[in-house]
Order: sequence, then structure tokens, then C-alpha cells
Amino acid sequence: MDNKQNKGIFWQQAKLSAEEIKKMSKEHCRRVSIRIKMALLLSVALFIFGLISAIISYNLYLDYSVEQHKRLGDGISRLAAGIIPPERVDEFIEKGERAEGYSQIEQSLYKIRASSPDIKYVYAYKIEKDGCHVVFDLDDGDDEGAQPGDVINFEEDFTEYLPTLFAGGEIEPIISEGRYGWLLTSYTPVLDENGKCQCYAAADISMNEIRDQAQDYLYKVTLLFICIYLAILFVGFLLARYHIILPVNTMAYAAGGFNYDSQRAMEKSLAQIKQLDITTGDEIENLYHSLVKLTGNSVKYLKDIKKKNETIDRMQYAFILTLADMVESRDENTGQHIKKTAAYVEIILRSMKEHGIYADELTNQFMDNVINSAPLHDIGKISVPDAILNKPGRLTDEEFAKMKTHTVEGGKIISSIITAIPDSDYLYDACDLATYHHEWWNGRGYPMGLSGDSIPLSARIMAVADVFDALVSNRSYKKGFPYEKALGIIREESGTHFDPKIVEAFFAAQDEILRVADEFSEMEKKGENGAEGK
Repeated sequence: MDNKQNKGIFWQQAKLSAEEIKKMSKEHCRRVSIRIKMALLLSVALFIFGLISAIISYNLYLDYSVEQHKRLGDGISRLAAGIIPPERVDEFIEKGERAEGYSQIEQSLYKIRASSPDIKYVYAYKIEKDGCHVVFDLDDGDDEGAQPGDVINFEEDFTEYLPTLFAGGEIEPIISEGRYGWLLTSYTPVLDENGKCQCYAAADISMNEIRDQAQDYLYKVTLLFICIYLAILFVGFLLARYHIILPVNTMAYAAGGFNYDSQRAMEKSLAQIKQLDITTGDEIENLYHSLVKLTGNSVKYLKDIKKKNETIDRMQYAFILTLADMVESRDENTGQHIKKTAAYVEIILRSMKEHGIYADELTNQFMDNVINSAPLHDIGKISVPDAILNKPGRLTDEEFAKMKTHTVEGGKIISSIITAIPDSDYLYDACDLATYHHEWWNGRGYPMGLSGDSIPLSARIMAVADVFDALVSNRSYKKGFPYEKALGIIREESGTHFDPKIVEAFFAAQDEILRVADEFSEMEKKGENGAEGK
């Protein structure tokens, strides 16, 4: 669109005097004057624009506020669940304040409730068929909490959640409205060491202020719109079609079609708004620049949020990786095992991608997750005693049985981390790696005896990398095998110990794998020489 065609002087004719204008105003049109038509057109366009903006803004504000309250409720219920010992729930129900430690936990729950004015109630119930058995129920001003052991009947709108609660599962926060106002209730199961739910810790978050704030926000948005509407309507009586109608409609279209799906989509939408280049030289142009600034700031703000989230993710990963390094440092036999296996896993993954092996599963996200989670595969060794972990000779059957538990223990450790950081996708693959990397393709591995494709793909890849490093690396109880012998063992156990397709990818990248093995070998030799020099 050529903006120059939309510009021009207001007067398209000689300037009229006030007397001439007064005379012309006495003339009546057969139907409706152009000024009234313009006013009507502007009124409709601005009304639609304002209505769409108000609805979108109101809903976004309301959704954001509700989501924030959901996070608050989830965080408070999880915090409360963390301080309730599951093995003592039945004792608390039976004895109440007479039970040792009950009052201290109750005081801690009061402190948790006092952490935010939006927290209305904090309590813990054991869900049974006959109702909710009170474990903790805090007093709230004039409302006295129920006593331990009291049974509270289920409310009618609670029925749909009962099957999940009876099974000890997690449910989404419940939003309800009753005599206590508009509440959001979040439940977190208190699990014992066997993963069985002993009770639920719950937090009721008051959302009464959300509506007031949302209505106040809508009022301000409406007031702002009315002011702009009156100003533009006044100018609209004086301007031609190309000065008002097209700019407003294009801005409304661009604003209504702004895409928040991804960073790239937002930047594209912002670029489209900037390309409108509205230069009417009046309030419409000011409105346009305000819109550009607002959307630009929104994109920048969301970009900053994304960057901060990425920083948090890196911090989480660095912390977990440090934990893996600490675990490995206990094992005097493994050297740089986690770094070497991670390097081999990455090479194998790239080789699989290049040769189209398991192409449907080998997404970029999956590859990143497996590479990031590879260093955690032996984290379960933290549960293995040093005497077994660093024994210079062959392990006894009992010792080997204990050593094998590192797979299950590793899965448990990472599962507990997932509970705290549920949005870290790579931890789910890390859990598979830690638990199943000693399974065999023919089902003779441990801990579950899985076979074939029932073994997670990430664990099958790690199995090859893990065994290859174990074969070629020096240990206090053995010297590393020559590459030829190690490669022969890998090839020989294809189809029994290892997935044949992954072995195929391994040998397709054999040169790169041996080059990396040489690099690590040289690093270890330099480390040993440096240690001897000291």
C-alpha cells in the first residue's frame, strides 16, 4: 500500500469562510450527510476495536491472575505436604495434639498460611470412602478448624474427583464458589516411602480480589478507550476516509491478529505492525506509535521471561550435573566415565540421525534430552557403599546384587527431582537412562528384565556407550581392552546384549568414537603424570 496516496491536505478546494460554512450547514441531504456517515463508520470501527481489545485484555488478565493463584496454591500445598510425615498420619488422626510433634507441624502450617494474604485455609485430610478424615485443620479467625479424627462429608461438587483421590492420585486445582467466596483449592498427596498416598495436604486460595481487580482493570481500559474514542471521533468529522478508516481498521486487524504462539511468531507480528508505517500526523499516528511501543515492549518482556527461564533451566541442569560429578568422584574406578559416555551417546545419536535409524523417535528434542541426561545415568551409585564401589577385586554375589540396585535407586532419585521440577523434559529421559541402561536386548539384564523395544530407546543407546567405555578404560582391578577386542565384544553381543540397529550406528561412527576415546585417554595420562610429579 502506498501511504503517499493516503496523505494530502485537508482542504481539496479553496478554503471557505465561516459564513459560507454556516450557509452550507443549512442545506439538507436527501438521506444522511457524509459527516454523519463518517461518524457512524468510525463509531462502529472503534466500538469493535475497543470491544475486542477489552475482551482479550480482560480474559488475558483474568487467566493470568487465575494461573498465578494456581501456582501459589500448588506451591503452598506441596510445601505443606513436605512437612507432614506420612508414616504418622494415622497416629495424628487418632491422637491429635497429644501426638509427639503434632503441635510443631501445626505451627509450621500456620506460618505457611501466613506467608500470603491470599491463603485462606491450609489443612490435611485423609480421603476415605466415608469422608475426609481430618489430620490438620487450622483455625481461621472466627472459624474454628475441625479436630483431628473428625470426618467431614464430601461436598456435591467434589464427587467427580473422588475416584482419583481414593487411588491416591493428583488432581488439578479445584475452583469453586460458596459460602467462603471464590476459592481455588490445590491438593498434594503425602506419599510414604512406597509411593502410597497417606493423606492430602490442601490449600484454599481466595480469589475474591481477582474479580475486583479485573473489573477495575476493565474500567480503566474502558475509560482509556472512551477518551481515545472521543478524540478520534472529533477528528473524524474533519478527516477523509484514508486519514481515519483505513489506519484504524488496519491497526485493529493487526492487534487482533497478534500471534503469541512463539518468539518468532511474536517478532513477525511486531514486524507486520511496524510495516504499517501510519503517518497521518495526528492522534491516529500517535495511537499507532503507542501500539508499536506497547507491542514492542510486550515482545521484549516475554523474550526476557524466556531468557530468564532458560537461565533457570541451565542452573537446574548445572546443579544436577554437579551432583552427578560428586557421585562419580566417589567411584575411584570410573575416571571421567560420565563425560566419556555422554560424548559417545552424542556421537551415536548423530550417527542414527544420519542413517535414518529410529527416525520417527529421533526428534531434535529427544536428542537434546538424551545428551543432557546422559551424565545422570549412574547417579544411583550414591546409594552403593564405598567399600563395594571401590573394591579392587571381583565382587561377591551379595556385593554385585547391591551394586545392581544403583539402577532402581537412580530412577527414584531422578523421579523425586521430577516431582520438584516437572517441566524439565530431559529428566524423564534421565530417569529411563538411570533405571534401564543395564537391560539386555534379549531380556537377561536388570533390574526389570525388559527386552527388545520395551527397553526405552535412550537406555539402549546408553547401554552401548556404557559398555564400550567400561571395556576400553583402565580400572584398579583390570587394564582396559585394546580397541579391537572391545569392538569385537560389542559386535559379538549385538542382538543379545545390544539393540542391533544401535550397534550399526555405533560402528558407522567408529572412527569418531575411537578418536574421542584417544582424546580422553591422553587427558587421563596427563592427569596421572601430573599427579606423579606432585
